[in-house]
Amino acid sequence: MIRRVTGAASIFAALLGCSASYAQQGDGTEVQITTNVFKPNKVAATSERIGELKVPDGFSVKPFAQGLGNSRIIEVSDKGFIYVSRREEGDVLLLKDENNDGKSDGAPVQVVSRAQAHGLAIKDDKLYLVTVKEVFVADIKADGTLSELEMIIGDLPDSGQHPNRVLSFGPDGMLYISVGSTCNSCNESNPENATIIRATPDGKSRTIFASGLRNTIGYDWQPQTGELWGLDHGIDLMGDEVQAEELNKIEQGKQYGWPHVYGAGDIYPQSTPVGGVTKEQWRDQSQPMVIGYTAHAAPMQMKFYKGTAFPAEFAGDAFATMRGSWNRNPASGYEIVRVHFENGQPKTIEPFLTGFLTDGGRTHFARPVGLAVAKDGSLLMADDANGVIYRIAYTGEAKKAETAPTAPADVMEAQAKKSADVPLALKRPETESEGKITVSTDAFSNNAAMPTRYSEYADGVSPALRWSAVPKAASYAIIMEDPDASPLKPFVHWLAWNIPATVTMLPEGLQEQLRLVEPEGVLQGRNTSGTHGYFGPKPPAGDKPHHYHIQVIALDSMIDLPPTSDRDALLAAMSGHVIGKGEVVGTYQQKIEPPKQ
Repeated sequence: MIRRVTGAASIFAALLGCSASYAQQGDGTEVQITTNVFKPNKVAATSERIGELKVPDGFSVKPFAQGLGNSRIIEVSDKGFIYVSRREEGDVLLLKDENNDGKSDGAPVQVVSRAQAHGLAIKDDKLYLVTVKEVFVADIKADGTLSELEMIIGDLPDSGQHPNRVLSFGPDGMLYISVGSTCNSCNESNPENATIIRATPDGKSRTIFASGLRNTIGYDWQPQTGELWGLDHGIDLMGDEVQAEELNKIEQGKQYGWPHVYGAGDIYPQSTPVGGVTKEQWRDQSQPMVIGYTAHAAPMQMKFYKGTAFPAEFAGDAFATMRGSWNRNPASGYEIVRVHFENGQPKTIEPFLTGFLTDGGRTHFARPVGLAVAKDGSLLMADDANGVIYRIAYTGEAKKAETAPTAPADVMEAQAKKSADVPLALKRPETESEGKITVSTDAFSNNAAMPTRYSEYADGVSPALRWSAVPKAASYAIIMEDPDASPLKPFVHWLAWNIPATVTMLPEGLQEQLRLVEPEGVLQGRNTSGTHGYFGPKPPAGDKPHHYHIQVIALDSMIDLPPTSDRDALLAAMSGHVIGKGEVVGTYQQKIEPPKQ
């Protein structure tokens, strides 16, 4: 590929636009890109500048608190306590407005000190905090201060370009954690990067909920439908108008394009998928955006309006902060936008609060980040440039919503439970067959303990396997399941299919990717962890031994199924084609609690 980049961004384009983890194969691509690095100068948030801010008729915007430094994410408790994380200072502040005058009472109180403190969430009078790699929880005391922090997750991926983790509780009571990519566009070595993770509130179990999301800091559940929506950051250094910021409907198991596809299905010219997957195949397996917004505006926190203080027409709409561009001239973002929904579906994204860009767009006095609905129904917005929290209130006469909508829980629960509490694959009607296969491994005896190196607590490599050949077999498939897991059981640890009929053994340590190049053409589907390829045993410490059924199935045909498919799709595709089956079972028990997990 010949990539000509003009302007001050040439070095950035050469560094950030590459997929450094894997060598890029030549394919004849030639693209010329003109891009800009333009960072409006920061000026003070004076009363005169604040007075020039623009909001719709009937709304007002005033400072709620000032001098807070690098204020980032905002979370509000049911009692009205306001918590603000500060990334640069590495802490969380508590603010109150007990006299209801629209201003913070006195000086803020530091309630947490943790390096890279960022995302916040509240559930059952507990405050949850995420840093780059850890999730902590603490009880909220009667005065809003916190008990001692307890770490419940300690091994989120390293960060790279996007260290700002965020988290939120869904209507299903589960904890959703957004983990951004390490780069502008690359094949990630850690599958949890560029995802949204779904975890139990105690942090002991987690899966990848959705992938291919470069950096979705802003996400929330639509209150009428219970569906999850998020705003994803577009790829940089492709020009002033490319890539648009994406509004996505985020569903379990879906892939959203990054790093090889963006927008409505456009192909990113520089990257190369691994395993011989073409970009066109990647596009066909990915979900296109629903609505785009101005490129490089940088969406941050997003909240559906669930209060009753705004006009009724805002019920079911979302608001989002746009922190502002550095890769566009003229600058974009530096605003709050309204995402208008009708009947539970998005229709438009339009500016709501503007004016933070001044002097013809050459300067700014705020970079919006945090956004929350206060107890009184006003919006609170955190600025991480000058450390101001702004309060946007409605003072007009329009009819207001009578009740605050609540997102139904059954949508997310149905997605999570659709494959739970079902028989193991070999006991399903889809695999009915009289043919027998003998399966073995040198790694462990049948029904014996698996060595630690095959678990996710250690190397996490797949064991070597061999099986007896089945006459007239056209291909083989593997399904590895744990029926002792909780809450999702059986937990699927490995899916592989289109193993050639000539192959009756696999070496230890297969690549963990969608398609293998050796054995050629083998596809590996989406396991319960949300990854592709082998995911080793990882039972909670102290559990009784779990049983891991490595099931080999012989088929009379190859299977036409994309590797983004899950176990149920694989079983449906093989139904009527099974001519033999067998298994080897290993057990694993984790007796010692790891230092971080």
